[in-house]
Amino acid sequence: MDAMAALARTGPSLAAASHRSSATFRPSASLSFAAASSRNRGRVGLSTAGWNRRATRVARATPNRIVASSEVEQTYIMIKPDGVQRGLVGEIISRFEKKGFLLKGLKLFQCPKDLAQEHYKDLKERPFFPNLIDYITSGPVVCMAWEGAGVVASARKLIGATNPLQAEPGTIRGDLAVQTGRNVVHGSDSPDNGKREIALWFKEGELAQWESVQTPWLIE
Repeated sequence: MDAMAALARTGPSLAAASHRSSATFRPSASLSFAAASSRNRGRVGLSTAGWNRRATRVARATPNRIVASSEVEQTYIMIKPDGVQRGLVGEIISRFEKKGFLLKGLKLFQCPKDLAQEHYKDLKERPFFPNLIDYITSGPVVCMAWEGAGVVASARKLIGATNPLQAEPGTIRGDLAVQTGRNVVHGSDSPDNGKREIALWFKEGELAQWESVQTPWLIE
């Protein structure tokens, strides 16, 4: 009986000691959160730095495919039969006018087969060549000659990728077309081809020689 009474008297003290011991060694929630946050901040910082390094490497390794020139050039732009049939002529012309390029030649024209074959002669060996010729001669086209500083590269950007589904929104093909075989418009891919195509589609004397009153407001 005496032993049991003694044990009863010491029990609460032992329990209290055990409770204090647990409280002493148990980390608080706020300390655990702070430590975790500190570790996470360190990891996020390292990850962001790694991403920045990768982005820099990609930027250095990806050259610009279209290089604009400061030289005054001429380019041939043609609205294809699908663009004419869909009533997009005014929309497409306005894109180049608003950009600030100078329209030197413009005509609605029914393309004969021999001219179409000469224009696309670089694609003669491609399996789609016959269909391309049938398409470009299926209805009238709008032939245009545009002039301006760096007009060839800039016009290609305005037109967008050959496949309209890959063309950026805001470009002519990105906004107005959905299929490569009906991609609305053609544009010269180099200054030399611009000269060749203009000479091919326009006769001597068909280009207007004029200066726009807007030029001083476009070019210093």
